[in-house]
Amino acid sequence: MEPSTKPLFSPARIVALVLIALALAGLAFLRVSSGSSTVSVPEGAHAGQLTLHSCTYGTERGDYAADCGTLVVPENRHDSNSRLIALPVKRIRALSSKPREPVFRLQGGPGLTNMDFPAASRYANDRDVVLIGYRGVDGSQSLQCHEAVSAMKHAHDFVGTSFYDAYEAGLSECAARLQKHGVDLAGYSLPERVDDFEAARRALGYRSIDLLSESAGTRTALIYAWRYPKSIHRSVLLGVNPPGHFIWYPRLNDAQVHKYAVLCSRDDWCTSKTDDLAATLLSTTRDIPDRWGLLRIKPGNAQVGAFFGLMNATGAASPISSPMTISTWLAAEHGDPSGLWLLSTLAQLAFPDAQVTGDTAAVARTDAAYAKRYFAAPRGESSILGSPGTDFLLAGGRLFDAWPANPDEKLYNRVQKSKVEMLVINGNLDFATPPQAAHRELMPYLPNGHELVLPGLGHTDDFWDYQKKASSHLINTYLDRGEVDTSLYVANHVDLEPDFAQTTIAKIVLAVLLGFAALTIVSLLLLALRVWRRGGLGRKASGAVRGAYVIVLGLGGWFIGELIVLTALPTVALDSEVVSALSIGLPVGLGVFLAWVRAGRPARANVIGLAGALAAALVGAWLGYNVLDGLFAVVTTILGAQIGANLALIVFDLVRERAPKPAPELVGVPAGA
Repeated sequence: MEPSTKPLFSPARIVALVLIALALAGLAFLRVSSGSSTVSVPEGAHAGQLTLHSCTYGTERGDYAADCGTLVVPENRHDSNSRLIALPVKRIRALSSKPREPVFRLQGGPGLTNMDFPAASRYANDRDVVLIGYRGVDGSQSLQCHEAVSAMKHAHDFVGTSFYDAYEAGLSECAARLQKHGVDLAGYSLPERVDDFEAARRALGYRSIDLLSESAGTRTALIYAWRYPKSIHRSVLLGVNPPGHFIWYPRLNDAQVHKYAVLCSRDDWCTSKTDDLAATLLSTTRDIPDRWGLLRIKPGNAQVGAFFGLMNATGAASPISSPMTISTWLAAEHGDPSGLWLLSTLAQLAFPDAQVTGDTAAVARTDAAYAKRYFAAPRGESSILGSPGTDFLLAGGRLFDAWPANPDEKLYNRVQKSKVEMLVINGNLDFATPPQAAHRELMPYLPNGHELVLPGLGHTDDFWDYQKKASSHLINTYLDRGEVDTSLYVANHVDLEPDFAQTTIAKIVLAVLLGFAALTIVSLLLLALRVWRRGGLGRKASGAVRGAYVIVLGLGGWFIGELIVLTALPTVALDSEVVSALSIGLPVGLGVFLAWVRAGRPARANVIGLAGALAAALVGAWLGYNVLDGLFAVVTTILGAQIGANLALIVFDLVRERAPKPAPELVGVPAGA
């Protein structure tokens, strides 16, 4: 018998293997790059050392020339033998040859990076803009607590004893783990953060600086003014957070609700939905349904999502602006809870990974004394909203039992007098930092302070997004001359009828979930029917399914898995590794197998091919899931499943084709013939 002349590596097979190799290389690169840290303590470094090199920084107006580098600081300045940690530093260079005092930026949060500021270009014409990483968030040591994040992702509800217990246990375990690995948690406080900024100021050679802070970052700015007043030229504080206000108090929340109730009484659309917005919110909050059809609503999650949704009055934070959120409550009052389901689901998706949880705990300890009194007091039942944001972020007060105290937390827990020139800016509708708090508790201690309350605006996202030219002119004029110039502003008119309601978004999301899920099921059934009737797909159709169409199958499979979780598995994380790998790997593996099948193959080969494709797709999906975090993991999971299934079948084909074929039996030929 002559051997087969068919080459093992046909052009199509070579192309497939090259594409698989490139995809594997891409996944490996993403895995390595996502897990690498660019901030580390240089060998032989000393405290206060700053190293810089030329770079560029991307802003909303394009790339600006900058200096990038690393600042080395002690982890705990109370300990003379403290180890060193490194913080990233970026200085966006002023366009002017004779720059004014530089602007040091302080982001809010807590638990958010301080290195992301695309609006830097608004202030870089005649001043440097300096970004210094927050210790515990941006530096060589992170306080991320996967144990606490896991408690959030698997929570039955964000408001309730079971979640508080799990979150407390997660934080405690995290703190113990960090300390076991040599992290000195006593060094992670706001005064230490201020000293980092002061060390950077000295290292950069600035005599004095301007501060531009927002939300939780304003607390750091206040401590900076109290601690190093001579270092500060002027300070602008957006969404001011005085001591004691890492807690949201029900009385202030209700005061903000009543402002919206007044707006509602003057709004034709809103008055057509309710005679008393405050009363409607109160009754709806008390009776949140636990289902929208088959989909589960977690009442505490919906309350937390709604609370954060009320923080911004413009579309800057869509899809959770206050008009959109209010319309959701009004729709629920009239029997449509779909928007509450959307808020519940968005909260479950967004909040676990939104902040570095250990930093949130460390910063919150600044208000430990206030929190102790707050959670010890009787909880009133007459509040409209209560304080779901406080209950959630502070785990019903358990956070302060889980995270260790630090020696600085009592230093600045009271407002102190400061002669530093400060501009205090709030939106009158802000739920996160109500302007009443700054007016009553802070302004009497600022003899050189100016207070500005912007009508029709909420929290800081509104400030950055609404009338950018006016806000830039306001800040630049104040930093230049100490004048408060609002001449470019036009007051925001709050239209309570949203252009795009959360109820509409919820229905679109559900339609997409069901549509892709149905498309995946129907596609697999049609592929199986085609194979059964004709013995397989054509070459082009097979290539299309094994290539691009697996994206549809993987996405639809994932949506099926999410629908199962959203309806029947309330304590399973929406980004569960097991659910993602199974729901994506199985349809991708089955689709690739059905595209591979050909008429005439032995049944045993098809069985082995099916088992191999499914197993390899599941393994590939699991490996792909662990390449990236968050929703991007869905893409890499699909790609991993596709690579695994296709590679398994190609290898199987190569093995089969290399195996020697048995010689045909000679029938009826006498021996010796």
